[in-house]
Amino acid sequence: MPALQIPYIRNFAPHILSVLRIFAAGSFFTHGTMKLFSWPAPFEYPLNPLLLTAGVLEVVGGLLLVFGLFARPVAFLLSGSMAFAYFIAHSSNGFFPVLNHGEAAMLYCFLFLYISAAGPGVWSLDALRERKAGTTSSRLETAT
Repeated sequence: MPALQIPYIRNFAPHILSVLRIFAAGSFFTHGTMKLFSWPAPFEYPLNPLLLTAGVLEVVGGLLLVFGLFARPVAFLLSGSMAFAYFIAHSSNGFFPVLNHGEAAMLYCFLFLYISAAGPGVWSLDALRERKAGTTSSRLETAT
């Protein structure tokens, strides 16, 4: 028996990918703003160099991903940082993410890994740059 399919939803996949990227990156960004600026709530741990680096990656990387600029390399870097965070901060507290409080790190890790492979979607500065580059290259081809 074939799986339940909703054919028209496939047409929206690039747009849904953009929405997923924007909302995930916006949420990720607030993890960094908590660490660096105590917003939207104060960070409950003292900042050491590792947490400070994480905060900078979360703020800068989160903003870049919200806008979809350099999305693939940024998402790949953030995926690695979340894998690192999971194993450094959470895995020593047990195997299961729900028990070691590492669910967010694990989910961000694989979400960002997916974005690094799939791209940022159609609503992104990267997609805009590609469309402009395509327009420019087609103008150059017709000129020669």
